[in-house]
Amino acid sequence: MSKKRLLSIVATISVALAGTAAALLPMTVSNAAEACVAAYNNSTVYTGSMRASYNGRNWTAKWWTQGEAPSTGGSGVWADNGACGGGTTPPPGGGTTCNYPNWAAGTFYPAGSIVKYTNGNYYRAKYENPGYDPIISTWFWEPFACNGGGGTTTPPPGGGSGSFPVSESQFNQMFPSRIPFYSYAGLIDAVKKYPAFTTTGSDTVKKQEAAAFLANVNHESGGLVYVEEINQANWPLYCDRSQSYGCPAGQNAYHGRGPIQLSWNFNYKAAGDALGIDLLNNPDRVKNEASIAYQTAVWYWMTQRGPGTMTPHDAMVNSRGFGETIRSINGSLECNGGNPAQVQSRIDAYNRFAGILGVSPGGNLSC
Repeated sequence: MSKKRLLSIVATISVALAGTAAALLPMTVSNAAEACVAAYNNSTVYTGSMRASYNGRNWTAKWWTQGEAPSTGGSGVWADNGACGGGTTPPPGGGTTCNYPNWAAGTFYPAGSIVKYTNGNYYRAKYENPGYDPIISTWFWEPFACNGGGGTTTPPPGGGSGSFPVSESQFNQMFPSRIPFYSYAGLIDAVKKYPAFTTTGSDTVKKQEAAAFLANVNHESGGLVYVEEINQANWPLYCDRSQSYGCPAGQNAYHGRGPIQLSWNFNYKAAGDALGIDLLNNPDRVKNEASIAYQTAVWYWMTQRGPGTMTPHDAMVNSRGFGETIRSINGSLECNGGNPAQVQSRIDAYNRFAGILGVSPGGNLSC
């Protein structure tokens, strides 16, 4: 074979191999992050398919939202479109973003491990633990502010989440026997769903509404101790077969769960539709995910009149008094002399919580 022919074959093979190698290499240019879209604005109303950039990533809203910063947790309203602005995410130790692993339930974590939780925040293990939920097991995990170089540990804000008028220490004082599931962090994540919750009116009204909400929660959940209705004999009773959608999760699936004991298939559907979560088919999410449990309680508080004449939120911000919140939650069984002991239990908690917040309870306490 001539030298010229041999060189031609070698050149052909080299080109082919180069093409194969190029196909196997990461497409760093074509797969580069897209440019960041307009930055997220806390006061802007976002509807389905609207986009925003936040913390170096682009996000798309799945449905209506306002005041809920983009993350993979919370109500699930945001879809993560990936890093934006070009380049790739650097490993810990450099740059402006973090690359710590995602938290995985049941995975053993040595003390000092840092993970990214489903809400988009970072947490560091204070002790070795077998993968307990960072939001629920607050004694095993602590918040971790990550800036790419490791950051510093930052304690939770003492005054709630911006506008929520109850600090974590006050919350713990109100609920000394609460179970870990009912975490303060879960509550703070949930209240973002309804920006008007405890933010309407004067500082006095805001604190009164927070105290009223938590007092009713205290009564319904036994001091944030019970996640599910205790009397299992009642569980089959909450399936209304007259509804067109029926009870796809089963006859026993729609019993009381969460801080205000969400019950009945039609309430699970209504709450799920409002929150953008399929609770009709997955009602156990209310007992398994702290933020969702609290979200159902805030949803009821903000949108449902129940047996009353107004929502509990409207009752507090319009100075109708704590008694009207009782009427809206369980008035058909407790008000007008129906069960004065239960009413008094709620009033006692409200007075105590108002005292912790340093605010007058106001009038019209009973129903």
